[in-house]
Amino acid sequence: MPKPKVPRTPMPEQNPKERAKNFSEVALGYTEEMALTEASRCLACKNKPCVRGCPVNIDIPAFVKLIAEKNYGAAAEEISRANALAAVCGRVCPQEEQCEKFCVMAKLGGPVAIGRLERFAADWAARNQTVTRRGRRPRRGAQKVAIIGSGPAGLTAAGDLAALGYRVTVLEALHELGGVLRYGIPEFRLPREILDREIAGIREMGVEFLTNAVVGRTLTIPQLLESGFDAVFIGSGAGYPTFLNIPGETLNGVYAANEFLTRVNLMKARQFPLEGTPIKKPHKVAVFGAGNTAMDSARTALRLGASEVRIVYRRSRAEMPARAEEIEHAGQEGVLFELLTNPVRFVGNENGWLVRAVCQRMELGEPDKSGRRRPVPVAGSEFELELDTAIIAVGQSPNPLIRSTTEGLAVEKWGGIITDEQTGATSIPGVYAGGDAVTGAATVITAMGAGRRASIAIDEYLKAKRSEKKKT
Repeated sequence: MPKPKVPRTPMPEQNPKERAKNFSEVALGYTEEMALTEASRCLACKNKPCVRGCPVNIDIPAFVKLIAEKNYGAAAEEISRANALAAVCGRVCPQEEQCEKFCVMAKLGGPVAIGRLERFAADWAARNQTVTRRGRRPRRGAQKVAIIGSGPAGLTAAGDLAALGYRVTVLEALHELGGVLRYGIPEFRLPREILDREIAGIREMGVEFLTNAVVGRTLTIPQLLESGFDAVFIGSGAGYPTFLNIPGETLNGVYAANEFLTRVNLMKARQFPLEGTPIKKPHKVAVFGAGNTAMDSARTALRLGASEVRIVYRRSRAEMPARAEEIEHAGQEGVLFELLTNPVRFVGNENGWLVRAVCQRMELGEPDKSGRRRPVPVAGSEFELELDTAIIAVGQSPNPLIRSTTEGLAVEKWGGIITDEQTGATSIPGVYAGGDAVTGAATVITAMGAGRRASIAIDEYLKAKRSEKKKT
């Protein structure tokens, strides 16, 4: 007999009016009672459709069942078999488009809140100091793997390879670890202590981390291979901003979204002058774009004291690529939405500071290559928005530094590294890649899945190398 329709357990949150003024975490997490109620909704399907939607293949019914049995430590351990960043994923992954999308409970009160339960188990394990190490420290003489980048793809590959007994070194270009998890995602979505805790767990597995190591400048991939590394994984992300290419983009007050977020998240500009990086206090703000980065930028601007923040997007709400939850949170906090609108030019004052944007109304025409209806300008519809801050959030691409210093590395015209979809193998033997460096800006869990697939392939490659060495 099917279970009766039981509504999905809501997540407790900070009051919108209060949270719009602070950087504390918005979602407060399940209590034990809430977690038990939600876990009890799982049907424990034998064919596990939810697992099909998980890029890192967590045995979701298994860990949910353990939560329902109040065996929270075992649940966390089950998750850790596949995911070294459980507390991160439980907070920022788009579960509605991944595992939860395939949950059969969708028609019976909503899909099981898999991400919220993952977060509960990970946080419980941390509070009770039951964090599990997935492998032992590498033995002397083990083969060496270099990981470029400490974002979600790099951290996943590093943890998986360390668990297999390899000597892993992560090279991070910035002065702090975490990649996009640190510089791109605000603390109100991903508290830094959570990220630091996850990285510490990977470090305890024997992974070595080197910061301020700019591959392509400090050293190159050929030099890494020549210096004793047996394989290399490129997980350098996509931090190169895309602009609108309209007049006035060089005015003071116009930011690329990743610069704006990096200043606040990584360089702690909101604490200036206690911290060394300044940022102009925004008042009237427009964020151009409607993905998760745009929502993060808009909500950050509010918390910096802006009196008015708008999302300006050339399509309608139905086409917005951001998570529904992020759009909802932004609206609750007071972000305005200027839809079917596109900027034409930015206008500055005599001192070179932004004062307004000239925009035009759009209407939706026929679908383009993305499947979404193409925005078409409405003749004679130009109008002005008074602004002092504009944030461009229309995409990022990989930094050209690695591809320009690695002879023989095949790349797409737009800069993404060409790889085998199943293994992450590049055009250079022993060199693998995954995450945003391959796909362009995507989701955390997609990058983690790529890191996992590459780690499996690297293991097979290094096993073959060992076998060949024994033959000779």
